[in-house]
Amino acid sequence: MQKGSIRVQTENIFPIIKKFLYSDHEIFIRELVSNAVDATQKIKTLSSIGEAKGELGDLRIDITLDAEKKTLTISDRGIGMTADEIDKYLNQVAFSGAEEFLEKYKGQNENNIIGHFGLGFYSSFMVSDQVEVFSKSFKEDAKAVRWECDGSPEFTLEEVEKVQRGTDIVLHINDESKEFLEAHRIEAMLQKFCRFLPVPIYFKDVNEKPAEVKVEQSETPTEEGKEEIAPAETSINNPFPAWTKKPSELTDEDYKNFYRELYPYSEPPLFWIHLNVDYPFNLTGILYFPKIKQSYEIQKDKIHLYSNQVFVTDEVKDIVPEFLMLLHGVIDSPDIPLNVSRSYLQGDPNVRKINSHITKKVADKLEEIFKSDRKQFEEKWESLGLFVKYGMMTDDKFLEKANKFHIFQDALKDKFYTLDEYKLAIETLQKNKEGKLVILYTTNPVQQDAYIQQAVAKGYKVVRMETIVDAGFLNHMEMKWDAVQFTRVDSDIADNLIDKQDASESVLSKEDETKLKELFGLQIPELNVTVEVKGLSADAPPVVATRPEFMRRMKDMAALQGGMGAFYANMPDEVTLTVNGNHAIYKNVLTTSEKEKQEKVVHNLADLALLSQGLLKGNSLTNFINRSVELMGK
Repeated sequence: MQKGSIRVQTENIFPIIKKFLYSDHEIFIRELVSNAVDATQKIKTLSSIGEAKGELGDLRIDITLDAEKKTLTISDRGIGMTADEIDKYLNQVAFSGAEEFLEKYKGQNENNIIGHFGLGFYSSFMVSDQVEVFSKSFKEDAKAVRWECDGSPEFTLEEVEKVQRGTDIVLHINDESKEFLEAHRIEAMLQKFCRFLPVPIYFKDVNEKPAEVKVEQSETPTEEGKEEIAPAETSINNPFPAWTKKPSELTDEDYKNFYRELYPYSEPPLFWIHLNVDYPFNLTGILYFPKIKQSYEIQKDKIHLYSNQVFVTDEVKDIVPEFLMLLHGVIDSPDIPLNVSRSYLQGDPNVRKINSHITKKVADKLEEIFKSDRKQFEEKWESLGLFVKYGMMTDDKFLEKANKFHIFQDALKDKFYTLDEYKLAIETLQKNKEGKLVILYTTNPVQQDAYIQQAVAKGYKVVRMETIVDAGFLNHMEMKWDAVQFTRVDSDIADNLIDKQDASESVLSKEDETKLKELFGLQIPELNVTVEVKGLSADAPPVVATRPEFMRRMKDMAALQGGMGAFYANMPDEVTLTVNGNHAIYKNVLTTSEKEKQEKVVHNLADLALLSQGLLKGNSLTNFINRSVELMGK
């Protein structure tokens, strides 16, 4: 038996490892299973070049839980270790066996090796008060050995009997980590970190109550007439996930099945992008565009980062462009270290290259679909538009490409326009006094229908801008697109634009106009109301309510963000009531001798206009309903 001290620079190394090596203690399962995968991949490599003799056997990894003994065991059938190798790799903290193996067999190891740090094994001490390692090397005549350590720098190393090649790591779970003696907890961790590792993984809870099977029915059943079945082992992983295969090997159904494997309760994706890069960095993966019909369905953190099929994190904001955080799927790159601080990740040159490459791949895919199957592209625009608009706001390189495939949806027709197509489609001059193209839009086609109909009657095109990102999008694009101004169809600017070509004098006398202004001069504390009389067309509404575009837009933004938004949110709404002096209703209103009825009819007309802007609420809305019922009764 050999005894000695682990060669570390400070006697305080183990407390540091236990508490600060990883912020999340469940990471230990990832590190130990990853080491087991490494050992398995190494034996495959050595067998392929003839250095490992004999049959490889069933290469698998077994995780065994024994809550009664307070142990969790990770077993592999890989390369194994001799006594000298255990002394070298386990007793010299931070010496990476994976790094040495990679260097020695450079160019020959086709199977990926995960470890690069040499500290993964010591994560076991975060949850254990004692760790045992039983290992037998693949080398002929190698003796099996047992290494044991209680978390202090002292260790024991001795020869033992072990039939099978490979390594068993037995963790004696400490009292502070009893959660890791629960089968469902271990299974959840294995599913999280190991579900796509390239070696089959099985989990067994030895204390699971065995099933009982009757082997022979007798008149007087006894315990001897039952046969106990050993606890079932659970297959944990899919060693060959879709992203590890070539696109030519996969069908559309394969991609959809893999999406269901990742997100069991989600609708099928719109489409996907298969990433496969080997220069200037290694990157594989599949990114899916999910269906999003409502803004509340938007979910981030649905892209999982892997390194050689080992789960690393679902916080990928430094690797994936911000606007693509809405995508789902998997990215796998061995060029991204497993245990790396976020600050380092941000400065890593490979991360910046990957970020740019993903942006380009997504833009190219969208342009390809737009050109090859525009109908499909338009059908999916409800969900796609969120990604495209968000990208155009946050990434100038994406904006440059997206100008070719960003589309506006017509408010009334099943028709879509690019910016250039919109310019060609308008039948009348649709420009403001500065000469900018005015894009009329609606945020609520149902509520703003009267305004839309009025605009369309003049030959204008109104487009939908009703998603959660549109308020920010139109502000941003007015700065990015030359000579373009967005104007909501029910705003004061739109009102002036629509009427400036054919506005005529009101048929009302100046005296009647003054009287109508007085009647419509409502005193509503929460609103600043301005009344004007215009000679609109006879079929236009009797009263049109509009709001200043700037103030309304600021209030819309205030609903989504803080800062100056709170300032605008608390300001009273400004409303202009444009009275259509050419509407027939005013002939009766002005000639009626019933002053009370006259005021109530005018009040109702004003309230209808305010209702179209969503500004009639609470007590004012209740009064409008009661007044309407009263007038209908008369």
